[in-house]
Amino acid sequence: MKKLSSKLWLLIVLFLSMTVFFMYIFTNFLYEQLYVEDTKASMIEIGEKLQTKYKGGKVTDELIYEIEQYADYANVEIFAVRNPRELSACVPFEIDYDTLIGPDERQRLIAGKKITKIGYEQRFERQIISVILPFTDQNRLEGILYLYFPLAKISELAKEEVLLLITGAIMFLIIAAFFVYQGMRKILQPLANLQQAVNQMANGDYQTRVDVTSKDEIGSLSSAFNQMAHSIQQEDEAQKSFLATVSHELRTPISYVKGYSEAIQSGIIEEDKRDEAIQLIARESARMERLTNELMQLARKEEALHTNEAEPLVLAETIRDALSLVEQKVALKSIQLILQLEEELIVIGDEQKLKQVFINVLENAIHYSSEGGCITIDSKTLNNEAQILISDEGIGIPVEDLPHITKRFYRVNKARSRLDGGSGLGLSIVEQIVKQHKGSLKIKSIVEKGTQVEIMFPIMEELE
Repeated sequence: MKKLSSKLWLLIVLFLSMTVFFMYIFTNFLYEQLYVEDTKASMIEIGEKLQTKYKGGKVTDELIYEIEQYADYANVEIFAVRNPRELSACVPFEIDYDTLIGPDERQRLIAGKKITKIGYEQRFERQIISVILPFTDQNRLEGILYLYFPLAKISELAKEEVLLLITGAIMFLIIAAFFVYQGMRKILQPLANLQQAVNQMANGDYQTRVDVTSKDEIGSLSSAFNQMAHSIQQEDEAQKSFLATVSHELRTPISYVKGYSEAIQSGIIEEDKRDEAIQLIARESARMERLTNELMQLARKEEALHTNEAEPLVLAETIRDALSLVEQKVALKSIQLILQLEEELIVIGDEQKLKQVFINVLENAIHYSSEGGCITIDSKTLNNEAQILISDEGIGIPVEDLPHITKRFYRVNKARSRLDGGSGLGLSIVEQIVKQHKGSLKIKSIVEKGTQVEIMFPIMEELE
């Protein structure tokens, strides 16, 4: 039995069967505790009232007659016996039955105690409840008052209808099992659909979705599956697009290197143009090297910042170190730098990674600024965070490109050659590192006015 539905169905049917059995036991218990006890209490009450009619001495015929008269209208059997040893002969039965009381019971009756019994009585050939009260006079048992009432178990009461009851119980279980099966099939059908969808996903069909037909746990599970499938599909498409873009980005410089090197070897390129071709090969090789290095960094984007890599850093010093690495480019374009750094700002992070963030952003600012432009770098505490603003007066970024500017290989100017732009990975790496440091990145820009990059990092006190 491998199916969950079969197991649940069997469990419910078993539960129903146990319920029927329990109800039978419970009904018998109620019968014993309520019906029998109530009947016994009623018989004792009647017997004690009749017992008061005995005034001592021999049990008279008048007393026996009076009791028999009462018995005619009572719902229990009542009779009086003068001689307990001959009790069996005294009842209105001709057969010599065993006595109704034994020696021990006789002694209790002589002591004036009443006797109650519940069980099978051979004399009456059935289950009875009986109450025996003595007629005693001066420690002599002159007679007894015997009350009994036939007990019938529920099964005995329904003796004639027992077959009907059993048939009804079986029919009830069959009908209940049928409807339980149909109900479970309907309830579990979404799970079966979900299982089929999972198998399709495992086979690479990432467009698989399931219908959400309820708002219960199964509906929530189906919704979660659809979300997961959507995310996997997006990730798969992004991975394919990434691989295609990487292939495209590498193919161009490789073709340059291959073509020019073969041309040099074959002597096609003239002597006066050979140096230019070698410079092109070197430039394309450097671009491939930079591209592969940046791809390696992106490949580690899911890695969290290791604790042993993080250390308290004076943010102003880290920014100055990054500036020292790009100062040559700043000088080549005669760009004016304005620094407004808060010296007390301390963040926890990886120094090399933070330097790379600032270098990437500064290189973009320098690259897209015109000669003699101005770049402003501010750092200060804002809302218990370290805010770094790097602003330039460059060509700016169109509004429609801003939401995509941090995507891999995204270029604002699609027609722009690779020579006047980067690899398209710089801001992706910046965003990745900022997220690793639990920070945030925002870019504002106006075409022909300039771009402002805002980077926020938690300060050291918050992290602790």
